[in-house]
Amino acid sequence: MIGQQLRTPFTDLVGVPHPVVQTGMGWVSGPRLVSGTANADGLGILASATMTFAELEKAIIETKGRTDKPFGVNLRADASDAADRCQLLIDHGVKVASFALAPKPELIAKLKEHDIVVMPSIGAAKHAKKVASWGADAVMVQGGEGGGHTGPIPTTLLLPTVLDAVDIPVIAAGGFFDGRGLAAALSYGAAGVGMGTRFLLTQDSAVPDAVKQLYLDRGLTDTVVTAKVDGMPHRMLRTDLVESLEETSAVRRLGPTARRTLEFKRSSGMSWTALLKDGRAMKKAQGRTLGQMALAANTPTMLRAGLVEGDTSAGVLASGQVVGVIDDLPTCEELVDRIVVQAAAELKRASSYVV
Repeated sequence: MIGQQLRTPFTDLVGVPHPVVQTGMGWVSGPRLVSGTANADGLGILASATMTFAELEKAIIETKGRTDKPFGVNLRADASDAADRCQLLIDHGVKVASFALAPKPELIAKLKEHDIVVMPSIGAAKHAKKVASWGADAVMVQGGEGGGHTGPIPTTLLLPTVLDAVDIPVIAAGGFFDGRGLAAALSYGAAGVGMGTRFLLTQDSAVPDAVKQLYLDRGLTDTVVTAKVDGMPHRMLRTDLVESLEETSAVRRLGPTARRTLEFKRSSGMSWTALLKDGRAMKKAQGRTLGQMALAANTPTMLRAGLVEGDTSAGVLASGQVVGVIDDLPTCEELVDRIVVQAAAELKRASSYVV
């Protein structure tokens, strides 16, 4: 592995040599990928939203067995057991707690008391200001090029507004895949980059090889932002299933939605009471309708079918738009090394323009 070539407020905060973050992707960011990223001197983040409490603890223990370097866990701030999961991170000495939604100030304070870095993901400058005022140590901002629910604003426009709004380290995500992107993000004022699809397409990712090849065969126009899967805008690969969902009426989707909700209840081990409690929290935090919440319960099942079982006829494949420019499957170490080397070279080249 290469030595540290870029030092930023984020690398100092988290204690990793390289300002490269592997984001928490459901069914993808497991112990193998996270430890691979950590051992490559980046920050790997476990995705816990698709794990039961027991599965999360097992995944943390396994990751610690694979690496002695810092890593993080992504949590759903609106989950009914969010406080218990935070305690799990404390008990096992996890370095970073990232959140898909803004955690409550009490949770932030509790984690910070135990020297855990708190890094929510946000999609607007006002949200960054809010969590910063509550004590968040850093934020990850994802533009519309990414695969999440952060809205249509591209990273190049969203990032500077967030950087102007807060004085904590900002990680830029959405559309990054190489060292040029990292150099550009650092030039904007970010302290690092977060990447999902790029890490999904590595040798350390547990996604089936046939599915990885399907990603590699896609072009820049082969993704679509749809709300038909989980009720909120979500970027997916264009597959026959996604195309059919886009064309199917809400009434015709009702039966499959109910079946997948039951399947998710069985696989998650959650009671109806817990599901309803999570649903109420989701409705309050995100303003989702009952129909959207029913669709949201489908998402873990459909993502698992595609990303774990490799069944693209029954599952969906979340993706950033960047999939159209990725054409190889490096190891995490190879990926992080070449990104950092290229970024350092680009920054030196750019500095030669200064007179």
